[in-house]
Amino acid sequence: MSEIWGTMDDDEVEAYVRRNGLDELIPFEGATKDLGLYENLNPADKTPLAAQWRDLVRLHDLVRRRKVTTVLEFGVGKSTLVLAHALAQNRRDHGDYVTANLRRANPFELHSLDDMQEFIDITAGNLPRALRDRVTFHFSRCAMATFNQRICTLYEMLPNVCPDFIYLDAPSQFSVTGEVRGISTGHKDRLPMAADLLAIEHFLLPGTLILVDGRTANARFLKCNFQRNWSYRHLEDGDVHLFELVERPLGKHNRRQIDFCLGAGWPQTLAD
Repeated sequence: MSEIWGTMDDDEVEAYVRRNGLDELIPFEGATKDLGLYENLNPADKTPLAAQWRDLVRLHDLVRRRKVTTVLEFGVGKSTLVLAHALAQNRRDHGDYVTANLRRANPFELHSLDDMQEFIDITAGNLPRALRDRVTFHFSRCAMATFNQRICTLYEMLPNVCPDFIYLDAPSQFSVTGEVRGISTGHKDRLPMAADLLAIEHFLLPGTLILVDGRTANARFLKCNFQRNWSYRHLEDGDVHLFELVERPLGKHNRRQIDFCLGAGWPQTLAD
């Protein structure tokens, strides 16, 4: 299969989906078309988007290849099913080692946060019974706010976990409440600008990976305001942004986790 960071053709996407049983979670109907000009910018349309299979395959592969133990997801949906599936496979393959050797209080758990309860309910209803114990859903309101005097959005509450993988695909710019000095993200020409990861940055462990789905302005905002040593890459073909926290381990427990999950040769470039 082509390098996951590159462009996968339709046959490669389908092969990965069927080989890993992802079509048992979500019906596979071929590669999805690109979204129209305003297809995802209609605040009145609450219909979940069709599966973006290249994005879902990338998420699944990252969690599996990096032996991820704990995921924090901003924005529920089809990604929730795929992330839970990957964590279940990681538990099957690595559960005994992780439980006995790593300091991970939430092993193989997915914590999914959203400010729209209706989508939480839909996603929870679509979870197969075998994956329900992998996922904890969290509802929180999200409002316009400031971070270091920069206008942004912040959730009122965040899951109290220490993830080694974070997926940022929320909030919707139209669901955020309030305004700051007359500014809100509710205008179609505004852009998502979540600052939650800036607030918890210093709690994250070396080796943590963040994937920002689209949201280029938001990714640039994070890049400009992060204070620690993040390796950054924009995969333009897939329109995703990757941030990896590349620092010396905090101690022996963090070192053991890095060695097991990422390899004794870490850090490596994101393309390796």
